[in-house]
Amino acid sequence: MFELFAQGISSLFTMTGMLCLLGGVFVGIIFGSVPGLSATMALALFLPITYALDPNMAVILLIALYIGGISGGLITAILTGIPGTPSSIATCFDGYPMTKRNQAFKALGVGVTFSFLGTIFSTIVLVFLSPVLAKIAIKFGAYEYFAVALFSLSMLVGLSGDNIWKGLISGLMGCMFATVGMDSIASVNRFTFGSEEIAYGFDVLPVLIGLFAINEIIAKADTVKAERQNAQVITAIRMEKGLGFSLKEFFGQTKNFIVSSSLGTGIGILPGIGGGAANVMAYTVSKSTSKYPEKYGTGIMDGIVASEASNNAAIGGALVPLLALGIPGDTVTAILLGGLTLHGIIPGPLMFTENVSTVYAIFSAMFFGAIVMFVMEFYGLRIFTKILAIPKHFLLPAIFLFCVIGAFGVRNNFFDVWATVLFGVIGFSFYKLSIPAAPFILGFIIGPLAELNLRRGLMFSRGDFTEFFKAPIAVTFFILTALVIVFAVRNQLKKKQSIK
Repeated sequence: MFELFAQGISSLFTMTGMLCLLGGVFVGIIFGSVPGLSATMALALFLPITYALDPNMAVILLIALYIGGISGGLITAILTGIPGTPSSIATCFDGYPMTKRNQAFKALGVGVTFSFLGTIFSTIVLVFLSPVLAKIAIKFGAYEYFAVALFSLSMLVGLSGDNIWKGLISGLMGCMFATVGMDSIASVNRFTFGSEEIAYGFDVLPVLIGLFAINEIIAKADTVKAERQNAQVITAIRMEKGLGFSLKEFFGQTKNFIVSSSLGTGIGILPGIGGGAANVMAYTVSKSTSKYPEKYGTGIMDGIVASEASNNAAIGGALVPLLALGIPGDTVTAILLGGLTLHGIIPGPLMFTENVSTVYAIFSAMFFGAIVMFVMEFYGLRIFTKILAIPKHFLLPAIFLFCVIGAFGVRNNFFDVWATVLFGVIGFSFYKLSIPAAPFILGFIIGPLAELNLRRGLMFSRGDFTEFFKAPIAVTFFILTALVIVFAVRNQLKKKQSIK
């Protein structure tokens, strides 16, 4: 293991590797700290840049963007009471009250420190748990892969929010668009309507940029238009020694940190939930188990520790099923899955034998990305607060231009630009109709995997579907799929009864 880590670190400590790491964390923090932008948009926007990079450099850049994007949300959450990302919602509850009491530096110090520790905690879990899962999954064949893909698709209910039917519509549309182009088995064109450009199908990059970046731009332009930015940004932070809190206060948060980080990592491992739910759940657990729950919401560091430790711990947790099973844990890892497949790297059990260097490049990027994030956020507070003041009616057109350039660069044709616009319109329609976009991406990426292995399995069994139920691992995932659906339906029925 140490030799493999040395290989991962050696690829990281090159000129290109360090530029990807430092630049990725910096840009990720900016995207995370600006309300309306996100880690999701950062990864979608920078995917085209990875085309020109070595696969290891590409994953270092994407991981750095991920870490910076999730952690960056604490800056606006604490300074303005506006969460930069959904993962920092609970940080507002105690962070902003501390700012109003002129304790912004202490709040930021707590947030940055426990964001760093939460990331390190989940990375350790990632390093030791994902290879174990991969060793089990190495025995997978067509039957097992179909069962896993079906289980992944059942996670649509977890990404669907309050309305399962809208999530299913989104997921099925993703599966539908994934069938456009040449059939991978029969080598015949499907749903191309005689167009040679569509015969190659829709590339994952225009889909991601359209659904997440273009959609966000249209949505923000629709709501913000040319109005001025919130003027509550704090630009004068009272500097204090160290990180603003004492060692006694730090060690007093040990139990809170361990519980919140464990909860965040566990929630991250469960596909379809992510840091947005992790920070709120950890905050709730921390408050309910505290000796002084009445102080939560008034400005205490306990609430910031719970929120920031859990949402950053969800990063490593979400990467566990992605690397070991090829199942994205949340929207960001769905984009990361797309980024890896662009370089011919298929996440899953074989990744630990065929792309070992890439796996340990990811592990190394997680460790050192957390360190870089800590240093940048601590020493760059004044810079980030100035960036928050950029009016969105200047920022959004510039982002749109980068999206168009990135889409064109996929295959150097305008079809991908129009495809990006198409999926942007679809994404905005989803936004207006309250249909989640994440199931679409899951369906678009996992749908072809399910179809391919179903057909392969039926070819092996000569059309006998009962053979799928003779594989123990496949049966296990079929049962898990059924349980997910049953529990989801039961929860929906309970919600309807409570409304009545």
